[in-house]
Formats: sequence, structure tokens, C-alpha cells
Amino acid sequence: MTAQRSLARRAAVLAATTAAALALAACGSDGGSPSGHGAHGSPDASASTPATAAGGRHNAADVAFAEGMIPHHRQALEMSELAAGRASSAQVKTLAQEIRAAQDPEIRTLSGWLTSWGEKVPAPGSEGHAGHGAGHTMSGMMSADDMERLRTSSGAAFDAAFLSLMVEHHQGAVEMAEAQKADGSYPPARTMAEEIITAQNAEITRMKALLKD
Repeated sequence: MTAQRSLARRAAVLAATTAAALALAACGSDGGSPSGHGAHGSPDASASTPATAAGGRHNAADVAFAEGMIPHHRQALEMSELAAGRASSAQVKTLAQEIRAAQDPEIRTLSGWLTSWGEKVPAPGSEGHAGHGAGHTMSGMMSADDMERLRTSSGAAFDAAFLSLMVEHHQGAVEMAEAQKADGSYPPARTMAEEIITAQNAEITRMKALLKD
């Protein structure tokens, strides 16, 4: 009887030990996650961080680029619109049309970025206060006198004034775009900066050649 009781107790202890081991193994397999996602929960969360960064984070340089380039482009559009009725050279008129076609969509894109970042879009007309006077920060902006010179000239005189002033204006835009490439972090803005540098340097070459003719 004593031997039978001892065997029974050993069997009971073995069964309890086995059950406990199985329970521990089961807990370890689901990662202790009450939601049932187990080990997939943490990697999914960490994977979202690179995805967010890849979507494009911006910095202060990106904001400054957009805030500055919008009025800069607006002034280039104003200058180009004058060419339609005042220029005598077909090449100058064509160049002015190309400038409008390129920069008007860029203004809309830049404005969209600022809005999405919670920043204010520069008000129309703000370019009139960013010329050569004290305190301006946008390189190549025309002064009120420069713009008046364009508005009151026509023919060959307009062509010469437009080309010389637009060369300066483009050089300012290239300078701003170079700063964006160096300091900005928002990928689409860096791409736009590269496009501005390429396109406007090519136009500067064309305009300088026209000035020599």
C-alpha cells in the first residue's frame, strides 16, 4: 500500500510539472501580447518611422526657400507679362512665355507645401517690398525703379532692360536654390531647387547671348 501511494504521488507531481511547462511555453509563443499581434506589433510600429521620414520631413531652410521663392517667382511673372505687349524681339517674347510656363506651376507647388506645413503663404504684392532697399533678403529682386523702367519702355529699349534685369533676377533665384540644396531637407524642395538651378542657368546663358546681338 505504501509503495502504491508513493507511485501515485510521483505520477501526480510529474503531471503537474508537465502542465506548468506547457503553460509557460504557450505564454512565450504569443510574446505576452494580449492583443494577439504578438511579435509583429513592435516591428510594425518601428517600420512606420522610416516610412514617415521617407515621405518628406521639412526644416526651417525649406520654409525659407518656399517663402522667398514665391514672391521672387511672382515678380518674374510680372516682368514676363510686360514682354507680351512691349518687347520687339520674338526671342524675348518666347523666353518670357517660357518663364511664365515654368514658374507659375512652381508658385502653386510652393504655396501647397507651405499650407501643408501650417505656414503662411506670402500675400500677393509682397514682392513689391523686397527690392534693393534695406532689409531685403531675396537676392536678385527688382526695385520699384527697375520695374518702372520696364513699364515705361518698349521696343529695343524694353528688350535690353528686360534681358539685363532678368539675368540679375535669375542669378538671385539660382543663389536661393543653391542655399536650399545645401541646407534644406525636404526631398521635393531639393529636387525643385536642382531644376531651378539647371533651367535658370541655361536661360541666363541665352539672355546674355541675346544681349550681345
